[in-house]
Amino acid sequence: MDFSLFAHMERLTPDQPHDVLYDEFVSLVQMADDGGMRAVWTGEHHGMEFTIAPNPFLSLVDLAHRTKNLRLGTGTVVAPFWHPIKLAGEAAAADQMTRGRIELGIARGAYAFEYERLMPGMDAWEAGQRMRESTPLLPQLWAGDCAHEGDFYAFPSTTSAPKPVQQDGPPIWIAARDPNSHAFGVHNGFNIQVTPLWQGMEEIETLMGRFNDACDSYDGPRPKVMLLHHTYVGKDADDVAQGVRDLQRYYNYFGAWFLNKRPVSQGIIQRITDDEIAANQMYSADNIARDLTIGTTQQVIDRIKRYEDLGYDEFSFWIDSGMSVERKRASLARFIDDVMPKFQ
Repeated sequence: MDFSLFAHMERLTPDQPHDVLYDEFVSLVQMADDGGMRAVWTGEHHGMEFTIAPNPFLSLVDLAHRTKNLRLGTGTVVAPFWHPIKLAGEAAAADQMTRGRIELGIARGAYAFEYERLMPGMDAWEAGQRMRESTPLLPQLWAGDCAHEGDFYAFPSTTSAPKPVQQDGPPIWIAARDPNSHAFGVHNGFNIQVTPLWQGMEEIETLMGRFNDACDSYDGPRPKVMLLHHTYVGKDADDVAQGVRDLQRYYNYFGAWFLNKRPVSQGIIQRITDDEIAANQMYSADNIARDLTIGTTQQVIDRIKRYEDLGYDEFSFWIDSGMSVERKRASLARFIDDVMPKFQ
């Protein structure tokens, strides 16, 4: 099993300087690089201080100069916000600048907050249709002289300029949840990224089942599948309990952003009170402790062994949590030093 890091800048209060947050983000990525992780993934979000990442290619090109070995992945670009010619060209340019280290994770997007501001009137269904039309065009544009007439995009013969360093272009990963998304990705020869979010082992098994079903209905080679999951390796039971509380709070904010009903000012959503968190049983502390990859070293090893046994090729340590960078670094160090060696 390979391991990777999934990270963004997180700004929770207006008094946190962006330059400090970026330096903290870089320090985590450098730990992943020094520790032998395969890749780092960082995504695309707009107008949200919760996850600051308006263009992941900018971050990845910068990280290429600060790291040695990590593959550099978009986790993920939001396909409907990109014309396919623009996405093909920028991904290829980033691949040139990083000397062939780019991997391209692609999704339809998750937040209505962003749809409303970047593409008013677009819903999740349309976003998915745009992704399914545009993504297969990328390898054709990298190969060159691709013309297209579709439902959302139309253009005469066009070639990505520049061309990517990697033969056939950067590997493409599709963020998939429902069976049709798995089938779309696998049948086009793309790798698959899945996340059960706050849900637990049953969902992790269901997502693998959908991937396997898609592979069984496809005659081509089996692509890779990656599990992205919030992870915390605590030093003891008390530290684990604090990690549970932190991630409980994180998911309450995640849910508030997703529902898109709470006021937002200066990119920061209205504070959620302790009483509101306690009343939200979907993200109860018991559920978080049971369903995320969180625990002492041995508990985390045991959980990931179960994922490996299911057939996952890569486990991505989702570190966004609202914790201090010191606690993130301590957890990541325990993961690198004590968990990863058990899978070599």
